[in-house]
Parts: sequence; structure tokens; C-alpha cells
Amino acid sequence: MSIVVNQITKIYGTQHAVDELSFTAHKGEILGFLGPNGAGKTTTMKMLSCYIKPSSGSAEICGYNILTHPLEVKKHIGYLPENNPLYKDMYIREYLECFARLSKVEGVQKRINDLIELTGLGPEQNKTIGSVSKGYRQRVGLSQALLHNPEVLILDEPTSGLDPNQLVEIRSLIRNIGKEKTLIFSTHIMQEVKSLCDRVVIIKNGKLVADDSIEVLQEKLGDRQMVTIEFSTEIPISTIKSLPYVQFIKQSGKHQFTIYSDSAKDLRELLFQTSVANGWVIYEMNKTKNSIEDVFNVLTKQ
Repeated sequence: MSIVVNQITKIYGTQHAVDELSFTAHKGEILGFLGPNGAGKTTTMKMLSCYIKPSSGSAEICGYNILTHPLEVKKHIGYLPENNPLYKDMYIREYLECFARLSKVEGVQKRINDLIELTGLGPEQNKTIGSVSKGYRQRVGLSQALLHNPEVLILDEPTSGLDPNQLVEIRSLIRNIGKEKTLIFSTHIMQEVKSLCDRVVIIKNGKLVADDSIEVLQEKLGDRQMVTIEFSTEIPISTIKSLPYVQFIKQSGKHQFTIYSDSAKDLRELLFQTSVANGWVIYEMNKTKNSIEDVFNVLTKQ
């Protein structure tokens, strides 16, 4: 087991940023670490990377305890924080050489050449970090995290702010790296989760709410259903919310909504009758299958 997290907790004043969180991760597994903003994802990643200490509980990385053997843990972890702190005035190759020597990497030039090839930095390696796109800066950050060939890679929002082409390239890179390492990454892009993750851990208010494969979580929704509906004009949402079996509503457009229910009863008939009674014009209405977005919405809004 590469990662074992046991009842880890972080308290700031009276706030439990992370609250008795436990999960595991295996070698060769890509674990999606999900949750709404402020759920405690970044705090957890910082604790696992030994940047901050937990208030209680602990974790082991490759058999080393984060509290008693932090230096050993850091040798086995590569960490890419959300706001990647790079020295933008340095040349890319110069930057990697500097950190390789600080990390006492053997065969520095060969290792850097291998990483430049792996991450596709070749055309940009002799440019300053500040002069290249965010996509290439993320590749620099990934290369730095991989310099010492860690067994575990922790990536905090690695695709945030990238354009569609950069997204595809970084996802492909993450997928390839994840074949040989234990990889944890956080993201708000659900399509990314579906295409990359073997398993997902979802937290809310610092607490674990789900830990399973996407397929199993979708099955666990069971009778829950989602109906997407678009009206011709603005309608009073309170009327929809007051209908039987409606759990909650998510607005996805100006007049478009996704309505969630925990009942097996088909909501479409009830929505149609309510619309007719109120003189609302429906442009479109569909019952949809459970998706990873639905799993996330249901589990983090309960």
C-alpha cells in the first residue's frame, strides 16, 4: 500500500479543515481527490506532503510516517501545488538542473533529458519559464516533481486554467505517469475524473463522503434520477422545489435546470402537469442517467 491515511485531522482555531479523514491508495492507481471549494483537499495534500502537520491522526507514505519520518516521506513524494511556485526568470533547463542538484539526483543531465522528453518540453527547454504558456509551465512543475523519481505523485488542480489543447496533453501525460506510480490529483473537471481515475475519494467539510470506483458510485445512486428541463422564460424555482420527490435543483442555464430526486417515480409527468397548470412553456425535458457529475452533486449537497 503506497498511501495509508488514518483519521487525519487539521484544525484552525475552531474550524475543522480536515476531520478524521481516512483512505488508501495503491501503486499504479490514479486516485481522484474531489470536493467542493473549501472541502479540505489542498490542506490534506499539504499534510501528506509534510508541508503542514496534522492536528491529530496520521498517514504513511511508502511505509514512512509523515510525523516521525518526514524527510523519508519527501524522498518518496513528488508534489505539484495548485499555484505552482516557479522562478520565472530562470531558463527551464537551468531550473530543472538547479532542483536536481538540490535533491541530490544522480546522473542529472540524463534524468533531465528523460523528463524533457517525457513531458514534451524539448522545444521550450532553453526558454525562460516566464516566457512560455501556462501549459508548458505546468510541464515544468511536473518535471520538477518527478526529478527524484518518486513513487507517489500528488497533483493539486494540475489542469486549472489550461486551454482545451493543453488539457488533452496534460491529461495524457498524467495517464502515462499513473501507470507506474501512485497518483493523487484534485480537479473540478468531472470529465477529467471519468477519463483518468481508477477510483475517487470525495470529501465535504473535511469529512469523507465517498470512496469507490466511479461505476460503483453511480450504481449506489440507485433510484435517484435527474431530469433536465428548459423553459421558455424565467419561472419561480420555489414552485419546483416544493414538488414531491424533488431533492434539490441545479441551474445550468438562464432558463435551464437539472432536477434531482431520490425517488424511483418518474418526475417528468409531474413537471409537465405543473408547467401546464402554471402556463409555463417547456422547450426541452429529458431524464438522464447517473453521471460522475450527478454523483458529486448528490454527495456534496446532502
